[in-house]
Formats: sequence, structure tokens, C-alpha cells
Amino acid sequence: MFIANELRKKNIAEYLLYMWQVEDTIRAFDCSLTRIKREYVERFDYNEEQKEEEIDWFGNLIRMMNQEGCRERGHLQINKVTMQTLIELHTQLLASPKFPFYNSEYYKVLPFIVELRNRGANKEENEIETCFNSLYGVMMLRLQKKDISPDTAHAVKEITTFIGMLSDYYKKDKEEGLKFE
Repeated sequence: MFIANELRKKNIAEYLLYMWQVEDTIRAFDCSLTRIKREYVERFDYNEEQKEEEIDWFGNLIRMMNQEGCRERGHLQINKVTMQTLIELHTQLLASPKFPFYNSEYYKVLPFIVELRNRGANKEENEIETCFNSLYGVMMLRLQKKDISPDTAHAVKEITTFIGMLSDYYKKDKEEGLKFE
């Protein structure tokens, strides 16, 4: 919860990837709040009040995962809404002549997106979702200390730059409001 709150303020892309990881962490503990408390939260250097807040947060996420039918796979509605917000911002940025650098970065990354989407199971997936899925997949491979091909590393580097730019525009829009016309 504490990490999620900080990330949400600073970098929406990192926040979303973190929340996907939290969903998978919950699944790894079989959606058991008792196990998460004992085997996960206890490892952190939190005081008792912070531990209780963190446990409550995990409990709420578990409840939502049960209600929304994503105990085994998929994403929570709160994460889907965040993704949809980023997709809408992406569409607005592309449609506006005021963001040529964003457009340029998008077209630089587009061949990687097309290739990744063609390899993936869901060919109808939105481009931004494809970017996030590739970033998350590589993040998981790195956590497992698995090799990443040079081509994949290059694609992920470009996608990271692009998604970072989208994240920066998201933050600017929340703080100042972007003018698209």
C-alpha cells in the first residue's frame, strides 16, 4: 500500500506494473490473507500500525479479486480503469498536433508493438496494453534471472522510453492539465 501510494503519485506506469505484481503476489499466496500477513508483510520493516494498514489493504484487494473473478488471472477493475485512462490519454496525444515528440516516439516503437502483438495470444489487444504486457513479462523474466535476448532487450528499452513519456504526460495532465487543441 505504501509503495503503491508513492508510485501512483510519481509514475503511473510503475504504479500499474507494481499493482499487477501485487495481484500475482496475492495469487502466489493462494489469496490467503493469513499467509500474506505471516509470510509477506512480516518481512517488511513496518511498525504495528503500518502492518495493520498493509494487511487491511491486502484484505481489500483479495476481496475485490474474489468479487471480480480474477483470483487466478486477469486484473482488478481499478487497474483496468488506470489502463483505460492511459489508453485514452495516448489517443488524445496522438490526435493532437501539440505533441510531436510523443508522436515521433510512438512511430519509433510501433514496429516493436506490432511484432509483439503478432506473437501474443490476444491480437486485438490495445497497443498500450501490449507495451505494458511486454514490460511486465520482461520484469518477471528478470526476477527469475532468466536470459533476455538482445532483440527483446532493445525493444523493451524503446518501449520503456515511450511508456515513460506517456507516464510523464499523465502526471503533467493531472497536475496542470494538458491542452490538446
